[in-house]
Amino acid sequence: QVQLVESGGELVQAGGSLRLSCAASGGTLGNYNMAWFRQAPGKQREFVVGISRTTDRLMYADSVKGRFTCSRDNAQTTMYLQMNSLKPEDTAVYYCAADSLRYSQFPSHYAYWGQGTQVTVSS
Repeated sequence: QVQLVESGGELVQAGGSLRLSCAASGGTLGNYNMAWFRQAPGKQREFVVGISRTTDRLMYADSVKGRFTCSRDNAQTTMYLQMNSLKPEDTAVYYCAADSLRYSQFPSHYAYWGQGTQVTVSS
């Protein structure tokens, strides 16, 4: 089964940019539907973006459209989340997730999760 490790989170000022990485081991990302989620303190885990394993179709949450971009490397071992024009409301722990069957915006549909990386956007 695939193991996922996120990195790249840090403190950044509003308007700045960050790139998060999700490194996979024990499996190829191309075999999984992948997604980024985030969870702010006291809030439910929220879908950010997903990428289909069969079509590479991307699905973005309205709150990040035009600011965030999701991609995978050619070796299919790392998924990235480029975040631009960051806002304080983007502050959260960001998680990557994978599932070999389901592709949706619901956290419960993903079987594999990383440990998360903290993104803090100061105003």
